[in-house]
Amino acid sequence: MAKLTIEDLKVAGKRVLMRVDFNVPLKGGAVTDDTRIEASLPSIRYVLDHGGSLVLMSHLGRPQGKPEDQFRMAPVARRLQELLGRPVKTVGDCIGPEVEQAAKDLKPGEVLLLENLRFHPEEEKGDDAFAQKLARLGDVYVNDAFGTAHRAHASVAGVPKYLRAAAGLLMQKELKYLGEALANPARPFLAILGGAKVSDKIPVIENLLTKVDGLLIGGGMTYTFMRAQGKSIGASIVEEDRIPVARDILARAKAKGVELLLPVDHLIAKDVAAGAETRVVEDEIPAGWKGVDIGPKTAALYSEKVAKAKTVVWNGPMGIFEVEPFAQGTHRVAEALAQSGCLSIVGGGDSAAAVAKYGLTGRVTHVSTGGGASLEFLEGKELPGVAALSDT
Repeated sequence: MAKLTIEDLKVAGKRVLMRVDFNVPLKGGAVTDDTRIEASLPSIRYVLDHGGSLVLMSHLGRPQGKPEDQFRMAPVARRLQELLGRPVKTVGDCIGPEVEQAAKDLKPGEVLLLENLRFHPEEEKGDDAFAQKLARLGDVYVNDAFGTAHRAHASVAGVPKYLRAAAGLLMQKELKYLGEALANPARPFLAILGGAKVSDKIPVIENLLTKVDGLLIGGGMTYTFMRAQGKSIGASIVEEDRIPVARDILARAKAKGVELLLPVDHLIAKDVAAGAETRVVEDEIPAGWKGVDIGPKTAALYSEKVAKAKTVVWNGPMGIFEVEPFAQGTHRVAEALAQSGCLSIVGGGDSAAAVAKYGLTGRVTHVSTGGGASLEFLEGKELPGVAALSDT
């Protein structure tokens, strides 16, 4: 990577202003899932172990550009303190004289967590003056928040204009796996794409068609492709306006020699509910029924393809996996990925949640911490948070 990394910085005696992704779920004033906090610990410990002090900044939830008690960072600070085994200081804001003084007073090995960046509307607007105020809090800047790297917010793309800016260890890991998968994959290279909408994945499919050997389609977008083939889909979800695009994708895959597979059977239900009547059908879906998951033959076929692949990128579930009876396809694909021995990269969001649900996170090569960011990366877009980092 031609960008400055945390290892390139001399952090001893320096205040490191680090953008992290601590946008974690809270319940009753406590963090209920600390995966994102854990993911940034290697970078945090690197700075502290090398004699630097740390000013950490993150957003949390979606406050409407003003302080809201339910989105305060205090519970995050408490959990970080437990994980780090050392005190984590807090302040009542993320900019201003009091915050600047607190940052200035930090000694090597000390940690300060700023208040929620999104309490200021200027953060999401990418406001330059706000970025300058944040930049006053550090001597150097590290971005370890891949999950927000696709947003040109002040703390992501603005601060690097005023400080030397490096990628943290998590950011490097994300770029390494996603970048290498797209630039120089071991073959066969497969992409598994699911989720409800074709429209969400069109740019990804278009980019991947030039890179992959095979594309396996599941989830709600299946039915738009089926309609494009002239098949009946019953009452299944469909994007009528995307049928011509789906038809074009099928034609382009064929022309490029990319094997694009659609489900050969389907789990269908009368209703999207755990107790609904279900059955498995092949090929077409009868009137009044909804496709809710790939069928067992498709799960076996996709598992077989994964077993033969050398690189697999997976983004999006195979069915409505939040409803247990409709989760089998997603579970089977996750298991196949865990057993394959290939370089396996799971895009963030629902796919990451599925892998975690089945206890398979440690058995795939890499689970991305950024749903939207990993999607945009797979689309071939330049991420503002990466582009803003200093070149080596």
